[in-house]
Amino acid sequence: MPKYYLIPLASTLFSQHLIASENHTSYPFEPHTLKVSQMDFGGVGLMQMPTGRMAKEGEFSFNYTQNSEYEFYSFSLQLMPWFESTIRYTEVQDLLFSNSEVFSGDTKFADKGVDAKIRLFKETNWLPETSIGLRDIGGTGLFDGEFIAATKRLATDNYGQFDFTLGLGWGYLGQSGNISNPLCSYSDSYCNRDSSFSDNGGTIDSQRWFKGNSALFGGIEYQTLYAPLRLKLEYDGNDYSQDAPLTSGNVSMIQDSPWNFGVVYGLSDYADARFSYERGNTVTLGISLSTNFNKNKQLYKNRSFSQDLQAPNLNHTQNNIDTNEIDWESIDSQLADIAGYNENEFYLEDSTLTLVAEQKKYRNRFIAQDKASSILSNELPEDINDFLIIEKVKNIPVKSSIVSRDKHADYAEVNYINPRIQDAITDLDNNNLPSSNPSYTNDQNFNYGFGPGLTQTLGSAEDFYLYSIGIELDVSYWLSSNWQLESSFYLNLLDNYDKFNYTVPSDGTSNPRVRTLAREYIHDNQAYINSLQLSNFQKYNQDWYQQFYFGYLEQMFAGVGSEVLYRQKGANWALGLDWNLVSQREPDSWLGTFNSPWEYSSTEEVLSQGTTGHASVYYRPEWGFLQDTLFQLDYGKFLAGDIGFQLDFSKQFNSGIIVGAYASKTDMSAEEFGEGSFTKGFYFTVPFDILTIKPNSSRANFEWQPLTRDGGQKLNKKNNLFQMTDQLNPWYQKPVKE
Repeated sequence: MPKYYLIPLASTLFSQHLIASENHTSYPFEPHTLKVSQMDFGGVGLMQMPTGRMAKEGEFSFNYTQNSEYEFYSFSLQLMPWFESTIRYTEVQDLLFSNSEVFSGDTKFADKGVDAKIRLFKETNWLPETSIGLRDIGGTGLFDGEFIAATKRLATDNYGQFDFTLGLGWGYLGQSGNISNPLCSYSDSYCNRDSSFSDNGGTIDSQRWFKGNSALFGGIEYQTLYAPLRLKLEYDGNDYSQDAPLTSGNVSMIQDSPWNFGVVYGLSDYADARFSYERGNTVTLGISLSTNFNKNKQLYKNRSFSQDLQAPNLNHTQNNIDTNEIDWESIDSQLADIAGYNENEFYLEDSTLTLVAEQKKYRNRFIAQDKASSILSNELPEDINDFLIIEKVKNIPVKSSIVSRDKHADYAEVNYINPRIQDAITDLDNNNLPSSNPSYTNDQNFNYGFGPGLTQTLGSAEDFYLYSIGIELDVSYWLSSNWQLESSFYLNLLDNYDKFNYTVPSDGTSNPRVRTLAREYIHDNQAYINSLQLSNFQKYNQDWYQQFYFGYLEQMFAGVGSEVLYRQKGANWALGLDWNLVSQREPDSWLGTFNSPWEYSSTEEVLSQGTTGHASVYYRPEWGFLQDTLFQLDYGKFLAGDIGFQLDFSKQFNSGIIVGAYASKTDMSAEEFGEGSFTKGFYFTVPFDILTIKPNSSRANFEWQPLTRDGGQKLNKKNNLFQMTDQLNPWYQKPVKE
């Protein structure tokens, strides 16, 4: 099950927009630039219809829209300058999820959809901004449609700004059929479209694309001279004759007029209220909250009184001391508190001081190295000329840099024009640990931490929102330099997973229930051991890394396994391989596992013993149109025994926020898989240093899997070698782009 940490992510990110703009002075009737706005379904557009416009890269919007037939909850993200993505949940007001009251009660029918829009042309003096898009990709077909839209702006000095849009839609966007499908002249196959709804959803039905009825649509968005107020006029391409409330619920959705009218009122720089009158008879209300992931700043940098970016001044008061007089405890404490280096080991050899440590405070290692160099310069004898800093993770050396003491002093004291800390630092290819005994060590063998946690599922049949709120305690102890004992305990405080009512499909198909026993693991246990494992970490030569682990590996599985990674310093690719022998844990026991596939039930199989593992390729493209992205492709055997691929794609924004999506496609058929057809999910990973007022190199992870099913499921390993070796080519620890 996806795990979350309960921190006020959305409110913090949105409020940063307010903080950044609070000093901006706006006058009621000053000319105002027309900003793009969200449509009912989410995504940049008018009301029902999209436009050719794109938002600024990194723009993220949460939208809620309601009328008498639908409630829309959507998240829209401008992933690339040329690519917009939208995820949407729709509750149909007059339809129930199923006719079985025992199964889903009075839960409304919920539809999940994903939209995509790609820009074909930027706007020029003569050309409109033109985009092509797909609505409801891989959904049930409730709103699926395609479009091409072109938008041109007219700016006036005395009357405001106008955006004129003309588009051509198919499917839901062209149901009125006010023109003939132009593609029919190419092939008769484009003249008709399958209009049925998919029970399972999740499949990408490209056979429908650009087929059937088509319609011209268009409209105008007008920025008035009053800055907060925008007006919209739209000619609708849909006639609502095939909407689900009408076809499945006999709810009247008569369109009295194809003209829709709307008002957008800017409540602030990051919030819009929306009102529209549609179909000549329907009032629609909505609100949009937005922020920009490229513009979220590290909060500790905004404090004028902050000393977090400033290294200690050089004072040279201790430089005439002997090596026997060095106060290692003071140095160790300063490095932890000021520079963020922990679990420090110090080695003195000739004129070089070697520091082996783990960095836990600064994503930007130059800040940490500058502070560490100032501390070491102030505390060490003058005959020590260089500081070799070896960064370790899980006691594996990952990156080495040597700082010239003299060059650092020149930088710190501004002895030349335009000094940079990089002038004093040289990265090394060799990061082997010293072979001699340390002069001083402060290895912290025992560590612990705790915090709130949340497990959640959206859009389930039993209830639209399923959740579990609790407290998680993590404890670890190093038995030696390579062996670590790790454990995680979870206390469930509040949940409604008693409503999770998954049953084996009635057609007789059955997969091992590797993930769908969610109710039994979550609701039926007030407290449980998430993990309890013994791990060994190794590094071979310069580019090979390995971990070996056994014990209770995650909430649902125990076992033994290993992972190997090949990764070169500075390379934009890496290769990995993991293999595992696992046994499914008994939900009602802290330490027990199932002994046979039918121990849980005589009709429902579990994974009493099995294998799982994947070969992985990691690749960061260096192409301009896919800048700051990461691909991970895994091939292997999943927990339910199905074999296939999982593709993970993520994008990092200037703030360090990473947004990603993944999907698994295996030899398990859509019918065997059930609703959703295949496993897919989305996630955010957010640096703590844009959420807190102190620097922190950790991240908060927010994962969302629309449906909990058994196909395409991977083992949730506690440690990941690619993340552990991040400093070889920083991705998770990549410094903020200013």
